[in-house]
Amino acid sequence: MKILVYGAGNVGSLYAAKLNEAGNDVTLLARGECLREIREHGIRLQEFYSGQKTMIHVRVVERLTAEDAYDLVLVILPRNRVSEALPILAANRNTPSVMFFGNNAGGPEAMIKAIGRERVLLGFPGASAVRCDEYIQYLILDRREQPTTIGELEGTVSKRIKAIATTLKDAGFPVSISRNMDAWLKTHAAEIIPTAAALYMAGGVIGELKSNRQTLVLMIRAIREGHRVLSSIGVPITPPIHKIFRWIPERLLLAITRRKLDDKAASIKLGHASDAREEMKTLANEFRKLVSQSGIATPAIDQLRPYLDATIQRVA
Repeated sequence: MKILVYGAGNVGSLYAAKLNEAGNDVTLLARGECLREIREHGIRLQEFYSGQKTMIHVRVVERLTAEDAYDLVLVILPRNRVSEALPILAANRNTPSVMFFGNNAGGPEAMIKAIGRERVLLGFPGASAVRCDEYIQYLILDRREQPTTIGELEGTVSKRIKAIATTLKDAGFPVSISRNMDAWLKTHAAEIIPTAAALYMAGGVIGELKSNRQTLVLMIRAIREGHRVLSSIGVPITPPIHKIFRWIPERLLLAITRRKLDDKAASIKLGHASDAREEMKTLANEFRKLVSQSGIATPAIDQLRPYLDATIQRVA
């Protein structure tokens, strides 16, 4: 498959490297210092658990032109930067499939308006990646936790979505095809916004978050509020297993959350949050519109929201 990965951040570089290594014709769009570094040194990866280091050279370009043709453009940008790519993607009519691969609580309407409904696909990575010196330290999540999740807007299991799933699987990523990717992304937003805000509330220190019962309870209650918001406006909690946030008693959820934060992999799974305040603020603003539609009171979400602002100090 001929693929352009639009965005050379940690996750974009990881997917570009792995897809290229699996034999695909991959090009990575990068700019500035990132472009220079990848051209000179390749993409340098380090697997989190094994520590194994690899260096993978990928073709790099500075821009997508109107004449370029790919089978797939994989847009891996922070949510707050997606809008700047839409006019560029709209000018390029030679690529039939554009997958917006990341956070989105606002829905696909802006993407559809810009490039046409038939070209838009949605997805979310099943991997975490953070910068560690000159290497990108990464962890590919297993199917039980969070596979790479992709889908058509209509929820159909089309020929092209199956082909993309196979391509990602062959590159080493467990994959799930979602029948309602928009609901999946909104459910994820309902969970990741309170999680990031709680981490910021704890000064960005995972150990502080784990030991602060008040902050963890607030986070759990905010996630539950977000689920209620979605259900009230007809957005199903997706995948359905996430409904456990409603069923499990708060005390047990607190214990489960602490155990997850105690996992040594928490540092990489939550590591992205420290550099993602602007994205989280954008996501929270999108989710606030859903809250307004629902008319549901969200005191826990409201209490956490100010901590998305970098000027707000950590809780005492």
